[in-house]
Amino acid sequence: MQHLRIATRRSALALWQTEHVAALLRERHPGLTVSLVPMVTTGDRIQDRPLAEVGGKGLFIKELEVAMTEGRADLAVHSMKDVPAALPAGFVIGAVLPRADPRDAFLSIRHPSFAALPAGARVGTSSQRRQSILRALRPDLEIVPLRGNVDTRLRKLDAGDFDAIILAAAGLTRLGFGARITEYLAPSLSLPAVGQGIVGIECRDEAVVLGLVGVLDDAPTRECLAAERALAARLEGSCTSPIAGFAVHAHGGLALEGLVGAPDGSVVYRDRIAGAPAEAAALGRALADRLLAAGAGALLATLRARGD
Repeated sequence: MQHLRIATRRSALALWQTEHVAALLRERHPGLTVSLVPMVTTGDRIQDRPLAEVGGKGLFIKELEVAMTEGRADLAVHSMKDVPAALPAGFVIGAVLPRADPRDAFLSIRHPSFAALPAGARVGTSSQRRQSILRALRPDLEIVPLRGNVDTRLRKLDAGDFDAIILAAAGLTRLGFGARITEYLAPSLSLPAVGQGIVGIECRDEAVVLGLVGVLDDAPTRECLAAERALAARLEGSCTSPIAGFAVHAHGGLALEGLVGAPDGSVVYRDRIAGAPAEAAALGRALADRLLAAGAGALLATLRARGD
C-alpha cells in the first residue's frame, strides 16, 4: 500500500492531530503518500444540547468508522478520551502516540485559581466527569454545560459568560493556547478522563494498515491506556457517565486510579490499584470490580435506568 487516507473531523484540534500523525507516517515510510478525508460528524453538528442527551462522545467517531467500513478511508485519528470502551467488530486501535499532558486545565480571566473561585461562580464544562468532580469539591459553584470547539469556548469565557471554564490541557497546548491556562488541576483534584492526552489511530483489523501504523505505537502509553479502557469497559458506563481513570508508570509498576461519581456530586467512589504493566488490563478490571462492590455498581445501574 503506497497511499493512506485518514478520516478526520474538521475541528482545529482534530485536524492538528491528524496532520501530526500524517507527518509521522510520511517520515517513517518514505514514499508513502497520506491524505486527509475531512468529515463533519453528528457530534459536531449538534451543538445546542449536552452530549449526554444526544448519545455521548461516540457521536464524534461513528461517521469516521462508516467511512472506513465503506472503503473511503483507511484509518482515523482520535483523542482517545472520545473513543467508547468497546470498538465495533473488526476495528482496533492500531497505534497510540506518547501521552501528552493528561491534566484538566482551569481557565479564568477574573480568578487566579480554582480555589479562589467565589461561591456562586459560573464554571463551564462539557464533561459529566468534570461536573461530578467539581460539584463534589465545590457544591457552592454553578456548573454550566459548555459545548463548541476550543475557540468557541474561549470566546464565551472572554465575553464574560463564565467565571471560569475547564478544558483538557493537551488540546489547548496542541492548538497554541497553553498561555491561556490559569492553573493545571492535579489528578489528585480532578482525575483525568480515560485516555485523556492520548492520540490514537483506529483502523480495520487488517495486516497491511496495521503494519504501517504500528511503527508509531508507544508501548508505555498503550499499557496505561489498556488499564484505563479495561476499567471503563468493566464499569459498563456510557461515554457520558461520570467515570475517570488514570494510569501512570511508577517504581517499575503500573498504578491506576479510578473514579465513579453521581452527576450531582453527592457521592463519589474513588480507589487505586498497582501491579505489573504486563497485567494492565487485568488491573483495570480488578479496580472496576472494587469500585462496583463499593457502591458504584448500584449508582451506575440507577444512571442507566434513568438514561444518563
